[in-house]
Amino acid sequence: MSAGQIAALIAAGAFVVLVLLLAVPLLKLGRTLDEATVAIRKAHEGSAPLLDNAQTTLHQVNTQLERVDGITSSARTVTSNVSVLTSLFTATMGGPLVRAAAFSYGLNKAVKARRAGRDAGAHSLQTRPGRLRRRGRKT
Repeated sequence: MSAGQIAALIAAGAFVVLVLLLAVPLLKLGRTLDEATVAIRKAHEGSAPLLDNAQTTLHQVNTQLERVDGITSSARTVTSNVSVLTSLFTATMGGPLVRAAAFSYGLNKAVKARRAGRDAGAHSLQTRPGRLRRRGRKT
């Protein structure tokens, strides 16, 4: 055996050791990739029902929004009708009601003024000496 052959055998042995040392991390990397593949597959299988439930929920929300839209349009119609009815009532009955309120206010004020005048007149009559003697009271 020559020195070149011995060097070739040593180089071959070193190459085998290098391959074996590199094989261990490669095998571990392969296992890691297999586990990642399994995890991705499970996540995909688990996400399908979630997406189906989300789709069902969105469909129900859209249905409820359509109902709310109908309610809102009905409320808008009712508001418009009440506004028209209020303006009609104001136009037809507003004037006479204001006049009746003003008349009743004036009548009430006049009655109070007349009562106040009577009370003041009666009070002045009661304090006169002649009026008191007629009732049998002394001054």
